[in-house]
Amino acid sequence: MSSVLRIGSRTSDLAMWQTRRVTALLQAAWPDLVCEVVPFVTKGDKTLDQSLPAIGGKGLFTAELEESLRAGAIDLAVHSLKDLPVANAPGTVL
Repeated sequence: MSSVLRIGSRTSDLAMWQTRRVTALLQAAWPDLVCEVVPFVTKGDKTLDQSLPAIGGKGLFTAELEESLRAGAIDLAVHSLKDLPVANAPGTVL
């Protein structure tokens, strides 16, 4: 992990609120911790003219975050559990 904790989040109001909350809790526990929020606009956010099942279902809101975690571009991701597919993506833990 780098000296800055990179936290990936979707850009929706709810996702950003959740991310600010997680960041505040982390910094309360570790006051010297520096957090950087890395915003993501996911396929689920971009594709507004089709139903979610028609374009891939729940993973549409998390795929980019999971890929960035595996690639090391972010250190953790914050998003709603309801958006996760039933099975964890390879290389990630809940």
